Amino acid sequence: MENNKLKREIDILGLAANTVNLIIGAGIFILPGLVAAYLAEASLLAYIFCGILMFTIVLCFAEIGSRITTTGGAYAYIHKAFGDYAGFLANTLFWFGTGVLMNAAVINAMADMLAIYLPAMKSIEYRALFFILIFGGFAWVNIRGVKYGNTMVKVNTIIKLIPLLLLILVGVFYVSIDNLQWKSTPSLINIGGASLLLFFAFGGGEAALSVSGEIKNPKRVIPLGILSGIGIVILLYMIIQAVSQGVLGNDLVNHKDAPLAAVAEKIFGVSGATLIIAGGIISIFGSLSGSVLSYPRVLFAGAQSGWFPVFLSKIHPKYATPYWAIIIYAILDFVFAISGGFKQLAIIASASLLTIYLGVVLAVIKFRLTSENSTESTFRLPFGLFIPVVAVIAILWFLSNLKGEEFAGMGIALLILSAVYGVMKLLRRGN
Repeated sequence: MENNKLKREIDILGLAANTVNLIIGAGIFILPGLVAAYLAEASLLAYIFCGILMFTIVLCFAEIGSRITTTGGAYAYIHKAFGDYAGFLANTLFWFGTGVLMNAAVINAMADMLAIYLPAMKSIEYRALFFILIFGGFAWVNIRGVKYGNTMVKVNTIIKLIPLLLLILVGVFYVSIDNLQWKSTPSLINIGGASLLLFFAFGGGEAALSVSGEIKNPKRVIPLGILSGIGIVILLYMIIQAVSQGVLGNDLVNHKDAPLAAVAEKIFGVSGATLIIAGGIISIFGSLSGSVLSYPRVLFAGAQSGWFPVFLSKIHPKYATPYWAIIIYAILDFVFAISGGFKQLAIIASASLLTIYLGVVLAVIKFRLTSENSTESTFRLPFGLFIPVVAVIAILWFLSNLKGEEFAGMGIALLILSAVYGVMKLLRRGN
């Protein structure tokens, strides 16, 4: 379904910025120490290995995104390829499993970081007020227009990158080459463990394509925007890891909770650690702004397909935005963030993300097999099915490493959603 009442306002820079913004959250501020615990001086191997696997998946998003340019992103691709049932599952898992639940988790992490300087944030009353201001503010900006929401994302992306770039630019002068020299050859098991850890730090950028119905010249902008965004993230992560290892050496593994703060403190003194903590707070703020821009569009697209109340598919007559979907999404973010119950549900988030990735890559393969000579897409992967097949193998490998509770949580979620879908089908047939 074409979303012809929405305005196409997002350009290459806007899509790339939102891709970077959605991926870079609080994770990068703790990753260097965790990866070093697996591989020490050889940590860059994990970034290279995981970066290549992640890039194959994003390449599939780029191809199918240039073919299907309606609002909904990954959900729209799966729906188009595999029909209503798969589409309903993908839609709900996407905006709720990887959207609402993750937002609830990260905004609580943000509040915990603020509590270091503002003890009142430990109080449920002040925390609730903080959540209302954050989600309410993001909702208001995005209702006013996708142009404003995307501008806020661009600004947040620049601000969140400043402390990281400052750490890199000054940190290179404190790097010891001896700290980067391999003392031993890492095992494949350790490379795999570190790569699995990194995979979820690279996730999230796919949500930037949820606004496909509002992207200018999508057949050109989508491939260039999302590939440049993931490329920037991979390069930035690798440089940060190298600087952290080069500055702290073997001591890096002793700072698993806040490795970048330890690096900054060694470079800048106590003020450096404060800068990095502030950077972590800003980084989470930016990721949340990108989420409230992107995920409500998936809810909106689901309502257009008839799976959710029709009012969620309404477009604001003045601002041309899916305002009810934005409002309801922000309310759900607040409810799960303040309830604390999300902790039991959040275990399905990683499994949801991998399931959606698998669905998208399989959709690429299906379209290749059923419309090999199609000229609809202006971006087409080379080497036939080689890259999508590599992406499928990578996703299955990542899935095989999930914990039992994550599989169980995902199974229960799929059963519940399948039951809901069955009831909806019966009600539609009755009507």
